Amino acid sequence: MSKKVLIIEDNDDIRESTAEILELAGYKTFTAINGKIGVELAIKNHPDIILCDIMMPELDGYGVLYLLHKNPQTASIPFIFITAKSERADMRKGMEMGADDYLTKPFDDIELLNAIEGRLKKSTTSGNFNQPNSDTQTLFADLIKKGKTRILANKQIIYIEEDQPTHVYFVKKGQVKTYKRFKDGRELSSALYQPGDFFGYESLFTETAYEDNAATLADSEIILIPKTEFTDYLYQHQPMSAAFIRLLSGNIRDKENQMLQLAYFSVRKRVADALIQVAEKFDSIADDKSTIKISRDDLAAIVGTASETVSRMLADFKEEKLIEKSGNAIKICSINRLKNIKH
Repeated sequence: MSKKVLIIEDNDDIRESTAEILELAGYKTFTAINGKIGVELAIKNHPDIILCDIMMPELDGYGVLYLLHKNPQTASIPFIFITAKSERADMRKGMEMGADDYLTKPFDDIELLNAIEGRLKKSTTSGNFNQPNSDTQTLFADLIKKGKTRILANKQIIYIEEDQPTHVYFVKKGQVKTYKRFKDGRELSSALYQPGDFFGYESLFTETAYEDNAATLADSEIILIPKTEFTDYLYQHQPMSAAFIRLLSGNIRDKENQMLQLAYFSVRKRVADALIQVAEKFDSIADDKSTIKISRDDLAAIVGTASETVSRMLADFKEEKLIEKSGNAIKICSINRLKNIKH
């Protein structure tokens, strides 16, 4: 059976010529003109490997990799960045986020085929049994069926710090955040979750109490999978174990990056990045614009600063015509302009 390759590239010539080369070599290809469409195709078609440009409209390559690694159904798909940039910083960032390889444009046919064949061979021989095929999808579906659905309103608590874990949670509908609460009342968000995401499994693996809190950011449907059902299922199905190990690795990288940003980035830069993170996470980017709904307090928790400071930064962004505000709705006028904020 032909291996499936997803090509995410906004340059028509490069995208079409790459697909043509791979089809001549016997691969089945899917193509996407931007990152948002690419994520949708990855979830729908479960390719064996993904080639993805970095600099794209709507959702860049880093955003694509982030979203796919957060979804257990796509987390283990081998991922190769293709880009015209050859600076070491870009290569390092891609690899630190979990990319498997890196091709610098322009690349020739042999480089392309060697990169794909080498990555697929390594994936097979390294014991990575979690390729997202129909069998794996059935395993995920069966696991989710073992849980019970709860309907939760916006801002409802799911679990609190120091609780003993009894379930793994799956977001069927809505939005969820996890966060730390400090003695002075401040909050620091540790992660955001959307439909298709699992959360709350770290404490089950370490057999410790929860180290953070979880609450809804919107009206949500959450599936609660009992601890015993979850752990028994992992023991019985190695593909599931591999998927969740990959998720744990990604979570560790995310927390390390968050600490580095708190230490070295200005508040202005962190507010801009937080707006982009919410827009990318909840899939609301179109034509370099986005409208997100988030409270000032929730945004401050993502940034790691006081809500008053966030209000001042948003006022500055509004004056600079980077955003428009209406209640809790924030319209981002240009994702790329926010990304270009350096300090």
